[in-house]
Amino acid sequence: MTKGVIKQLAALREEINYHLHRYHVLAAPEIADAQYDALFDQLLALEAQHPDLVTLDSPSQRVGAAPLSQFEKVTHEAVMLSLDKCTSEEELSDWIDRCKGRLDNPDALSFTCEPKIDGVAVALVYERGVLTLAATRGDGRVGENITANVRTIGAVPLRLDGDNLPARFEVRGEIYIPVADFVKFNQACADSGEKPMINPRNGAAGSLRQLDPKITARRPLTLFCYSLGWAEGDWQPATHHEVIAQFKVWGLRTNPLVRRVSGLAECMAYVEEVQQQRTQLGYDIDGVVIKVDNLQQQQELGAVTRKPRWAMAYKYPAEEAVTTVEGVEFQVGRTGSITPVARLAPVFVSGVTVSNATLHNMDEIARLDLRIGDSVMIRRAGDVIPQVVSVIESKRPKQAKIIELPKNCPSCDSPILHLDDEAVARCGASHNVCPAQRKEGLKHFASRLAMDIDGLGDKILEQLVDLGRVKNSADLYELSLDDIAGLERMGQKSAQNLLDALDRSKTTTFARFIYALGIREVGEATAANLAGHFKELDLLMSADINQLEAVDDVGPVVASRISAFFADEDNKKVVRALLSAGVNWPSIERHGKDDLLAGQTWVLTGTLEVMSRNEAKAVLSKLGAKVAGSVSKKTHQVVAGPGAGSKLSKAESQGVPVMDEAEFITFLQAQEIMTIDLPVLIDRC
Repeated sequence: MTKGVIKQLAALREEINYHLHRYHVLAAPEIADAQYDALFDQLLALEAQHPDLVTLDSPSQRVGAAPLSQFEKVTHEAVMLSLDKCTSEEELSDWIDRCKGRLDNPDALSFTCEPKIDGVAVALVYERGVLTLAATRGDGRVGENITANVRTIGAVPLRLDGDNLPARFEVRGEIYIPVADFVKFNQACADSGEKPMINPRNGAAGSLRQLDPKITARRPLTLFCYSLGWAEGDWQPATHHEVIAQFKVWGLRTNPLVRRVSGLAECMAYVEEVQQQRTQLGYDIDGVVIKVDNLQQQQELGAVTRKPRWAMAYKYPAEEAVTTVEGVEFQVGRTGSITPVARLAPVFVSGVTVSNATLHNMDEIARLDLRIGDSVMIRRAGDVIPQVVSVIESKRPKQAKIIELPKNCPSCDSPILHLDDEAVARCGASHNVCPAQRKEGLKHFASRLAMDIDGLGDKILEQLVDLGRVKNSADLYELSLDDIAGLERMGQKSAQNLLDALDRSKTTTFARFIYALGIREVGEATAANLAGHFKELDLLMSADINQLEAVDDVGPVVASRISAFFADEDNKKVVRALLSAGVNWPSIERHGKDDLLAGQTWVLTGTLEVMSRNEAKAVLSKLGAKVAGSVSKKTHQVVAGPGAGSKLSKAESQGVPVMDEAEFITFLQAQEIMTIDLPVLIDRC
């Protein structure tokens, strides 16, 4: 009896999955909706009679998860990089030349081109062919677990078809809402009095962040799979084009416009062809992605500052529209900068209704000769803040009003200063006096790339500042449950979640901590350079101008900003208070080991299980080694984890020493450079 039911269930699931694939992936259904519903109802009825036979990959389990209280964090096994961009044939040509200049065999260079979907990037992990994890990109290293929501999307297979599937691998793709489905959904919202989506991209992002998967299931989401993140097992493809072809065989939805090309002329022909089809595609794109096709060449080219050298996004011109400037307001930034913002008559452009546009500074207003009442051309590309491109002087009304910089800060009424060497005017008060600077500084401190305090949104921070409960970043860690629960739209449970997030944020990295302090001119890259150079906070705080200028990318201006920041007693008090509150980061002690591996080239391959490859690379770099993306005769050592492929084979054939991860960790611990156990360090980082 049981064997017969198992066989019947398997047949039903296979048939339903077949029709799901025909409908959502191939857009070529073979049965009517009523017939599909009958099959699905039959499956539900049979599973209800035999609940012990329900499997994780059954079509019935696409909406089976209970609502979440919050999304858990997920560390990507391989960093999800963002793309560099270009907007002209000349820039694309320069990129191709740079690729050729870095390759041992540039004559073999070819590319894969595909439309750049304007959606939300996700990573899908399959184990033995079954979907086990879906995560957002996040900051590239850490995203959010949205598996329950992604399982509701019909175009995402819960189980892949094929005999040659890797044991584990990660698929990367873009989730989006087709234009026709977006229009249909918003019409239904209008008919029922519900709030419509702003645009397809925002609608997709908001749908994936619903805590209740049943809500996500009602949204018209789909996806295109565009790359392989990593793979464990024997499958080691040679080209990106091979990856896309194999995805299609396994049942993953890929873009039919993916094409392999050679040379600049064929790249530009593809760019122009897709641009001509743009309005007929049925989904929003903002350009074309061009990738080096050979995966070994991708490894050879590597990445820089979170962007791969082997890929380029060719962005199409932004959409423009004409509207009227109804007024200008002046906003105060975290460093006191005064930014004029145009208030516009609402106009629909590039998928959204725009009512504000940045004007940057008074020099920009003078350059445009902009006045209140003017008709202006505005431009918006993707998620970029709309900008005023030009003034249509022929439409200027007689009553148009000249825009003047206020004499006093709109937040604290302190005098506004306009230094001769700066285009930006600034509030003359410090962040201790000016509430706007304080709020913006706290927003920066809590942001994703800084302390990453989940749930501490702008509205909550503004309330905390306005109520006087938070005057600086250290005060955040002194908040009580009652302090937070008493805020608008905050209950006991939400307040406890925020307290938990604050507690989690205390363990960070030295680079993030430096960036979070909000030192003027110190961005994410500079903070990382400072952390790597000084390694200890005391050494950074006591550094003089000459010592600071010795750091990569730190010039006289940045050095003076850093020195002035740490010379300020109020800033030093906040830093000490943060440390007293428990803010910490795992550190590598200085034992004269900084040059231990100087002059050596190491290669990391496969999946490291105890520590991430980024963390391993950071430790090796601190020991003086160069970490390369490919094996050569100059390689001193290869560290190979599970799933290592061609690099391991090449190392073995050339006699390059190879160690596994356990041997690598033993090597690091033998150097006595770690102040805490490695697994703890990795867990915290």
